[in-house]
Amino acid sequence: MDLNSDLAEGFGRWELTDDEALLGIVTSANVACGYHAGDATVLRRAVDLAAARGVAVGAHVGYRDLPGFGRRFIDVPPAELTDDVVYQMGALAGFARIAGTDIRYVKPHGALYNAIVHHEEQAAAVVAAVRAFDPAMPVLGLPGSRFLALAADAGLPVFQEAFADRAYTPEGTLVSRREPGAVLHDPAAIADRCVRIARGEPIEAADGSSIVVRADSICVHGDSPDAVGIARAVRDRLAAEGVELGSFSARAR
Repeated sequence: MDLNSDLAEGFGRWELTDDEALLGIVTSANVACGYHAGDATVLRRAVDLAAARGVAVGAHVGYRDLPGFGRRFIDVPPAELTDDVVYQMGALAGFARIAGTDIRYVKPHGALYNAIVHHEEQAAAVVAAVRAFDPAMPVLGLPGSRFLALAADAGLPVFQEAFADRAYTPEGTLVSRREPGAVLHDPAAIADRCVRIARGEPIEAADGSSIVVRADSICVHGDSPDAVGIARAVRDRLAAEGVELGSFSARAR
């Protein structure tokens, strides 16, 4: 099982994620590419740290929305969205190159991630960007999403993601952050749930029903309160249960 986290989500003197601590725990790093968060210095530092610690670097691409942290849907024309995603990947690839590594996968961020679960045109635009950049580039997304379906049709390696610290609807999508209980906080309970996910066992949805979330990777949000403690609890519990940890992207190349 892979354990990933969203990193480089700061800007200038504003620091949001504890990249150094999280990079000692996770096996994949979703690095912001400057559109929803991150500036050149923040990106370079995160990529340098990831490369030094053998953590796979992924491009965490999103809407051009620094004020909204990429969590607001934007009705971007498909061709423009494709260009935006290529631009972000190119920026991160430059820092990866000088750090002696490369981009191992792409994972959309925030509102874009949620939009392309169902939004056909935007899902196709992101797929077009990734395929143009590298037709063998793995992508990470929500199980059952249009994004992963279109990516598979385009020949991209697809991997499914679960969320350690987010509540699920009965349909297997994420509960909106505007709803109470959308973000989970108890490290022990989160770790227990991650073990069930890793084993393919049911977890509890927000309405009390049971769902099964198929996953190649589990995400701990870097901006969650006590993200480091949650990530460490999840890693320690998975290891204690005999779950081998390693980046999913290593299986794609």
